[in-house]
Amino acid sequence: MKTTAFNEIHKNIGAKMVEFAGFEMPVEYTGIRDEHITVRKAVGVFDVSHMGEFLVKGPNALELIKKITSNNPAVLTPGQAQYSCFPNGKGGIVDDLLVYCLGPEKYMLVVNAANIEKDWNWVVSQNNTGAIIENISETISQLAIQGPKAMAVLQKLTRVALSEIKTYTFINGEIAGINDVIVSATGYTGSGGFELYFGNNSAEKIWNAIFEAGEEFGIKPIGLGARDTLRLEMGYCLYGNDINDATSPIEAGLSWITKFNEGRNFIDRDFLAMQKNKGVSKCLRGFVLSERGIPRHGYELVNSEGTTIGTVTSGTMSPVLEQGIGMGYINTEYSAFDTQIFVKIRNKNIPAKVVKMPFIIL
Repeated sequence: MKTTAFNEIHKNIGAKMVEFAGFEMPVEYTGIRDEHITVRKAVGVFDVSHMGEFLVKGPNALELIKKITSNNPAVLTPGQAQYSCFPNGKGGIVDDLLVYCLGPEKYMLVVNAANIEKDWNWVVSQNNTGAIIENISETISQLAIQGPKAMAVLQKLTRVALSEIKTYTFINGEIAGINDVIVSATGYTGSGGFELYFGNNSAEKIWNAIFEAGEEFGIKPIGLGARDTLRLEMGYCLYGNDINDATSPIEAGLSWITKFNEGRNFIDRDFLAMQKNKGVSKCLRGFVLSERGIPRHGYELVNSEGTTIGTVTSGTMSPVLEQGIGMGYINTEYSAFDTQIFVKIRNKNIPAKVVKMPFIIL
């Protein structure tokens, strides 16, 4: 298994380690619920160094990104980031990603750990524009400092005015005496905070500085288990569960990152425009269980007659709501908010209600 630069730190502080996307990663430290509440109420630190980073450079960089992503990267100026996806040419999604505009002819694509090789091969195969592309995934570490106290912690370590870093923007500055750290606010928890990108050789110094600065705020390391429950409470998609090569961004409720600008003929443009105009037969929806139970990936969704109308893609017991919540693809006729559906759990049909996401408002 691959490891991140923080691997020994995780083990030394008692993390439960598991294999994830080919990496040995911490799934929990003090328990998923405790870590979840820590992020919602105070501040937690996630090692997300397993994520992939590609540089796209040169005078033709933007042309390539315009072709391969669903959002409109032409609107980005240096210091701005954008959530997007790679359409796969067959109506599905290669991966979802973040596009960082580092300069007029320099971009960074941040992709999911499980898809690094797949995404790299896809970008290379589509590069007929002459853009310069570089896979820097193995040289970059990333920490996500999340929670309402995240700014107070990090501000102790930098002169950068963190309050000026708005959602989907970033700066390049000094953190804990380390130069050229990318500090962004893209978030995957809904509780606010920042992501730091830096070289592997600075990993231990930055980790120690953050935890020293955060001690007074009750800072804790957070594992992948709580990362999943946190993102699910916000209704954020997880690639491999809620979106994949067989789901379109329109079906997944990602029309907001699918921009049909004139003059930009991105992959699958015509097909996705048709779906947006004519509608789809299934769509991704959130639901809350009315009785006790936990929906799991792959469980059937049924109507009152017991007929299958969809499938659960993600589910958990919400630590904040203390109710079972989930996401799944549902036949469009059952997708209206407040519609009653049922989740088939151990051959029992548990009632649930279709709701608008996010599940919680912070």
